[in-house]
Amino acid sequence: MRSGPSTTPRIAIVGSGFAGIGMAIRLLRLGIESFTIYEAGDTPGGTWRDNTYPGAACDVPSHLYSFSFEPNPAWSRTYGTQREILAYLLHCARRYDVERFIRCRSRVSAARFDDTRGVWTIDVDCDGARRTVEADLLIAASGPLSRPAMPDIDGIERFEGRLFHSARWDHDYALDGMRVGVIGTGASAIQFVPQIQPRVARLTVFQRTAPWVLPRRDLAIGPRTQRLFARLPLAQRIVRGAIYWQLEAHALAFIANPRLMRGSMKFAHAYLARKVADPALRAKLTPDYVLGCKRVLLSSDYYPALAQPNVDVVTTAIREIVADGIVTADGAHHPLDAIVCGTGFRFNDADAPFEIVGANGADLGAAWRRDGPQAYLGTTVAGFPNLFLLAGPNTGLGHSSMIYMIESQIRYVADCIRALRRNGARSMAVRADVQHAFNERLQRDMKRSVWQSGCRSWYQTKDGRNTAIWPGFTFEFRRRTRRVRERDYVFAR
Repeated sequence: MRSGPSTTPRIAIVGSGFAGIGMAIRLLRLGIESFTIYEAGDTPGGTWRDNTYPGAACDVPSHLYSFSFEPNPAWSRTYGTQREILAYLLHCARRYDVERFIRCRSRVSAARFDDTRGVWTIDVDCDGARRTVEADLLIAASGPLSRPAMPDIDGIERFEGRLFHSARWDHDYALDGMRVGVIGTGASAIQFVPQIQPRVARLTVFQRTAPWVLPRRDLAIGPRTQRLFARLPLAQRIVRGAIYWQLEAHALAFIANPRLMRGSMKFAHAYLARKVADPALRAKLTPDYVLGCKRVLLSSDYYPALAQPNVDVVTTAIREIVADGIVTADGAHHPLDAIVCGTGFRFNDADAPFEIVGANGADLGAAWRRDGPQAYLGTTVAGFPNLFLLAGPNTGLGHSSMIYMIESQIRYVADCIRALRRNGARSMAVRADVQHAFNERLQRDMKRSVWQSGCRSWYQTKDGRNTAIWPGFTFEFRRRTRRVRERDYVFAR
């Protein structure tokens, strides 16, 4: 810190989703109020504010996809909708008095570490004007799902109809009676496709790789159960614990032995056969890789929607986009009035969340473009003192709740602040050899996982390194982040 262990640090948090709001609540519990949350949007909420496409919902049960310290007895369904999750997050911000620390319409564009003074100088674009602020600690909490990835397709700028990304849904454009093309068949598309299919005249789904789809057992949670949870919080904690351990048991097949996926694959094939009678369509929708290598999708209405007479599933590669539609590699022209890109988010091919320059001019974006995103425990990066990442590299999951991982990181950052105080230090930076050894071990563990079983996914860099997923149990990550090993860090006093 600036003058010793008793000095209260100035902290800048970038992003007001689950990570940013959760971090703020933790700081307040530590008695720290010298922080500001910089939010680029008009309102808080992060991913759950931005993704308002029809059918937007979570694929992790509601009781687990929430803060452990703030159970919500009023969840209306097994899987929370976008509106419910956003309302829950804003409730947490209000209840824990975080709102007064949030500065909306304030986009952080760059941050540079001052080697001489040991502080971060941060450029903030606020309502069209740029100002510079300083912070002792910089916490990047914008997460990996904040930058939509538009497809790199020749001629995309020539399309004369309406084109938008699912994370920037154009609610002013009525799809009713239109010829609509959907590029991508991932986690967003399987939710909005069944919602728009009955409304459009013709729906053409352009599929590059067939996803594995399992039924989504989404049940209503009635008033009696809600009252029980409200009056007896222990009952809800028991349900949360049961969900957690059930999902954690699934991790065995993901991280230890992909052959354990055979039973789930047989079940998924049977589910596809029940929902899609047409053998030609069923063949298009049958994956050719191990279940789990790409994200497993949950939906009970996706297959029935694709089987409707106004839907075409096109598996031929897209050659180009023209003024009035899409042309595929076989020369077929697909006339369209609108194109919706369900093409995910920039992660492994992306820079740092914004321009970040650390000690001795180290450029985080350049390093990540060269080697793929890397960090220590997904949280700290060698050469970048007092920089902390939430939902950083290799903290993603294929089987459980990201909120659990985020809470683990928040606790770790809190202990880093205590370590700075214990050492009377101005800054701390993870040692380069520690980060390197951690990532080498992580990649060795990854080799036996389902995510490296032969398919290509957004989890991987161009050279095949998986820099998105945690290749272990979530309780193992919780254990690793419970306390800071001070010998892993260099403290500057």
